Parts: sequence; C-alpha cells; structure tokens
Amino acid sequence: MTPAIFGFLQLSLADILDILLLALIIFIIFKWIRGSSAMSIFVAIISLYIIRVVVSAFNMRLMTALMETVLDVGVLALIVIFQPEIRKFLIRLGNRYLSSARGRALADRILGRRGSNNMGTAGEAVNNLTEACRRMGEEKTGALIVITHKNPLEEIISTGDRIDAAIHRRLIMNLFFKNSPLHDGALVISGGRLAAARCTLPITEKQNIPASYGMRHKAAIGITEETDADVVVVSEETGHISFVKNGTVTPIQNINELKLLLSTALENN
Repeated sequence: MTPAIFGFLQLSLADILDILLLALIIFIIFKWIRGSSAMSIFVAIISLYIIRVVVSAFNMRLMTALMETVLDVGVLALIVIFQPEIRKFLIRLGNRYLSSARGRALADRILGRRGSNNMGTAGEAVNNLTEACRRMGEEKTGALIVITHKNPLEEIISTGDRIDAAIHRRLIMNLFFKNSPLHDGALVISGGRLAAARCTLPITEKQNIPASYGMRHKAAIGITEETDADVVVVSEETGHISFVKNGTVTPIQNINELKLLLSTALENN
C-alpha cells in the first residue's frame, strides 16, 4: 500500500527506507565535519537540495531546472571544496582496516614484511623515550614527538632535517633544548629510530579546542586526525605531558601510564 501525503506526495516502503538511509548518511557527514570550517558549506548544500526537492514536488519546472543545474555544477565544486575532508575520511577508513589484525596481516603479506623479535631493543627505546619526556616535563621543555605506524609520513619527514639515529634520551633532550636549532617543530620516530627533527605538522581545523592547548597540541591533533600516528606533547608552559591518538588528547597522570602507552605505540612502529 502506498499512502498519499498532502494529496500529491506518495510514499512506498522503499521510499521510506531511502529517506532513512539518506538521513543516516547526512548524520554521519555532520558528525564527521562538525566543528570544522566545512560545516557551513555542508548546511548550505543541504538547504539547496531541500529547495530542489520542494520545487520539484510542486512541479515548478523553471525552478527545478535551475536547481538541477546548480546542483550538477555543485558536485564538482563539492569535490574541490571538501578535498581535505574527503582525504581525511579515506585515510581514516584505510587506517581503521589496517589497524585490525586481518588488515595488518594482509598488509604485511603484500609488502613482504615479517614480524620482528627485537623486544629488547623496543623496551630500551621505550625507557629512553619515557625518561626523556619525564625530564623535559620537569624542566618545562616543550616537545612534540610523532610515532609513525602504517603511514610512513614521508611528506612530513621531508619538511624537517633527517637524523636517522637510535632513540636515546640525551639526544632527544638536546634536540628540544630551547637553544638548539632543531627544537622548533616535531621529532618523528619511524622504524624504531629518530627519523627527522624540526618537522612541520598540519594544524587541526577543530574550533572546540580548550584554550589551554597551544600550537603543539593543535599540531598533534591535526596529524593524528589525518594519519594513524601517535604523538607525545610536553607543554612548555606547564610541563604537563599529553598523549594524542586519533585526534583525542589524553593527559598523562603518571610516568607509568606514559610508559605503557609508548610501549604499545613503539611496538607498532
């Protein structure tokens, strides 16, 4: 049975399911771009589409043709305008699959990688990195340390100065010493080694960030939104240490918590 609404609009079960699926897609997109500069553009596009549906329902042929033309051209404009958001979505989608056990196994099989057994070396790296962060926090030395995973971050590494050194606390502390020429920017750890320093990270577009977060936190949120990397931030103002993953900032309460998080992060590095 197909019920009639307002005398001209008829809905079948398939139409109702179609509307519900469209509403779900709109909700997912809304949740995805909420707080970003693309939000107002998205609302404007939805408004234009609603106008197009209304004028088509009232059989307003000129307005329908006009709105169809605007929306057809708008599809191309939509891809251009939302290019950063589309890129982030595809990266997150790929990272979510690669983060699963099956995804990691498939990626390792394709790339010909084998599991490593250097647990002793990883444990030493965790201890050195944890101690460096603790000392820098006590001395209120600002630091921004990126730990890569499946995404190699070659574009980020190329913005800084390559180091290719073993993870050692004294070297890390010297790199972020305020008079060091390499202290400004991020230190990237890749493949269990210090890959590069003074790297430039993308800044998040989120608007609802606490005022207490400085540029280091915003850069940490930005890179973890776009990639699967983890970031350790040491605040220069307070000396507090934060761990950032998937755009979420977790304040570190004690050094054992940081050590546990770094152990998991470096194990997948």
